[in-house]
Amino acid sequence: MNTTDRTPADLLRSALAADPARPLVTFYDDATGERVELSVATFANWVAKTANYLQGDLAAEPGDRLALLLPAHWQTAVWLLACSSVGVVADVGGDPAAADTVVSGPDTLEEARACPGERVALALRPLGGRFPQPPQGFADYAVEVPSQGDRFAPYTPVAPQDPALAVDGRELTGAEVVAAALADAAERGLSEGSRLLSGLPYDGWAGLSAGLLAPLAAGGSVVLCRNLDRLDADGLNRREESERVTHRAV
Repeated sequence: MNTTDRTPADLLRSALAADPARPLVTFYDDATGERVELSVATFANWVAKTANYLQGDLAAEPGDRLALLLPAHWQTAVWLLACSSVGVVADVGGDPAAADTVVSGPDTLEEARACPGERVALALRPLGGRFPQPPQGFADYAVEVPSQGDRFAPYTPVAPQDPALAVDGRELTGAEVVAAALADAAERGLSEGSRLLSGLPYDGWAGLSAGLLAPLAAGGSVVLCRNLDRLDADGLNRREESERVTHRAV
């Protein structure tokens, strides 16, 4: 990171300037056999498109609350950084009824219907596939986002002291998120080029940090694994070897 990085979106901009071609998120789903690798540039492109969708089509504004009802997944990581880019508070596992916008996976659609505002659904299918039949009352992320612009500029600059993330019953500013991610990176011994395999869920700070924020802050990358419990010890060892894993959070 640079000394000027004060928000999660700043961390991504610095990573993009430093080495856009290096891997940032490598995602596995051991229930489906899916593997997706996103370079810094590809990940940043998804973040820009999602932020444009959030700010433009969904009319989200800084300070708005977005209930994020998604598992550990590369698209969840994209939404976290898109929210930071716009200035929207990402409320992880938050109450949809108290949110301006809800983003839901296929398993939480009924819960998400309580949101009085905009509702977006992700099928979480391999290769970012769309729903065979869009859920009623929801926009399909896979349909809406690909056509969005590849560059993003917020209507209102996002300040480090603005609220950015609600998780584990507390609300963090952008600066606090960055500081906590840097502290976690140091505690784990992460540095530039580190590759952290995480099997932790995205339901609390520990999973968000290991599964994205700490590696990003350190100049490293993450091997993000969903349904890792379906992989035996030998399979895990082979994955760590093939993915050149240097650290583990499982």
